[in-house]
Amino acid sequence: MGRSITVQNLAAGGGGAGGLTPILMIALLFGVMYFMMIRPQQKRRREAEQMQSALGVGDEVVTIGGLYGTVTGVEDETVLLEVAPGVQTRYARPAIARVVKRVEAPEAETITEEAEPVKE
Repeated sequence: MGRSITVQNLAAGGGGAGGLTPILMIALLFGVMYFMMIRPQQKRRREAEQMQSALGVGDEVVTIGGLYGTVTGVEDETVLLEVAPGVQTRYARPAIARVVKRVEAPEAETITEEAEPVKE
């Protein structure tokens, strides 16, 4: 008698790699999620922490609430902002969203001596 292969026979024991495929798909899904969502989020958080730690007096900043101000004082966990002439408010460092204009540190002035013209 001829041997007939049915769908039930194939499903019952035919595919050896059938148990491995769902695990690979889940691993691939986690890999894509890591590179598309988690890694960029960590990079943004690192950049924000670096920006907040580099705040200095005179920097113009925007808070997460949209308030513009100028940094007048910097402490360990807080920043003092001048939001209007004579009006100062205190914010937590993480409340600073971005720096609009950074004040550069004053460079040391170089003293150049002018040479006297050579007389011939």
